[in-house]
Amino acid sequence: MTVPDADLLIRAPRAVTGDAVQPEQPLAVAVTGGRIAAVEPLAACRLAGRATLELDAGVVLMPGLVDSHVHICEPGHTEWEGFASATRAAAAGGITTLVDMPLDSVPATVAVDALQVKRRAADGQVHVDVGFWGGVVPGNAAELEPLARAGVTGFKCFLADSGAPDFPPVDAAQMTGALRVLARLGRPLLVHAETASAGTHAGPGYAGYLASRPRGLENLAVAQVIEAARITGGHAHIVHLSSSDALPAIASARREGVRITAETCPHYLTLTAEEIGDGDTRAKCSPPVREAANRELLWAGLREEILGLVVSDHSPCTAEMKTAGDFGPAWGGISSLQLGLPLVWTQARRRGVGLAQVAAWMSEGPARLAGLAAKGRIAPGYDADFCVLAPEQSFVVDPGQLHHKHPATTPYLGRTLHGTVQLTMLRGQVVDPAQPRGKLLEREPT
Repeated sequence: MTVPDADLLIRAPRAVTGDAVQPEQPLAVAVTGGRIAAVEPLAACRLAGRATLELDAGVVLMPGLVDSHVHICEPGHTEWEGFASATRAAAAGGITTLVDMPLDSVPATVAVDALQVKRRAADGQVHVDVGFWGGVVPGNAAELEPLARAGVTGFKCFLADSGAPDFPPVDAAQMTGALRVLARLGRPLLVHAETASAGTHAGPGYAGYLASRPRGLENLAVAQVIEAARITGGHAHIVHLSSSDALPAIASARREGVRITAETCPHYLTLTAEEIGDGDTRAKCSPPVREAANRELLWAGLREEILGLVVSDHSPCTAEMKTAGDFGPAWGGISSLQLGLPLVWTQARRRGVGLAQVAAWMSEGPARLAGLAAKGRIAPGYDADFCVLAPEQSFVVDPGQLHHKHPATTPYLGRTLHGTVQLTMLRGQVVDPAQPRGKLLEREPT
């Protein structure tokens, strides 16, 4: 096949497509008009382009990552994080699409007018493409269909206190009612699955904080979500799963035909409770980081396809909010947006997991959840979004190299990680940190 009018031909001795079944392979990729026009084996390449990017064997061409769980706090709390800083950090980490969570900005995205406020704030600032989740809170049932028509990728709710007064939790009945509506609208409901009895803990001891949010509270909430999905036929998605105890229930429900999916995050796949020192509130999140044995079972859940995606849950704040040394008042969230791929790859390579599988978890899986049909794969018709990774290179996490606001709040400072992002391309163009070219995305109607 010849594509003489291709804008760009990428010749990659090593490439993964986002399909976990396909191994790393040499590929030629033709790009026209910002989309992938053709893909061929490199040795039999008959493609042509007006420009050519020759990659060497030290790097791997990957689909641009899709991070479907990011808290961008603009407007309202832009001093925590904003669209410009978050999307620069994303691009530096090989991420070409973010989906913004509906809370931690003001107003929360629980009505169409709030979505419009957020889109106006983002317009002209984004260096990668950005979509938006809507929120489910008590009393906004009438807003769900208008938000879906306005293009949100789906909806998010909490079963426990979110920490945001304008985003209160729902109970099991309200969650079930929302899922019934969303089943008709063809949108998923993302659920923070901890029960309303999740406690708080004051003091510097991590063991006390961990004990205040035990696995049982997470397991019970997951069971409530499964039952709501079973009753309604809606698609329920468990965000940031921490408790490995819940994996058998999720697997069993899926075998029975329940539409239930789940994700986990780099911090649960990297950190362990045993290594978090007292007062190190940089590692505070909810649900909490658990024990090393639990971490290994989460990795097994990924390999067994019970967990389908890995996303950051980048939940930023100011340094003053995070570094109090007291797990009571300290902000509960991990800042890791730029580091997601090297964090996961560092752990994956130790366990014999290849980049093809990592790409499926971090590109294709999140794109599928958010209904972004043109994202997450290297295949004809998809957006020409790419990450070029040097998987054998290592680096030490340095706050001076991180682009999100308040980089010293991340718990990974000083860690040696493998996998350096050499290049990030959005629709066939290298992302320029001085020139935002990202688009604001809408989910196609179903």
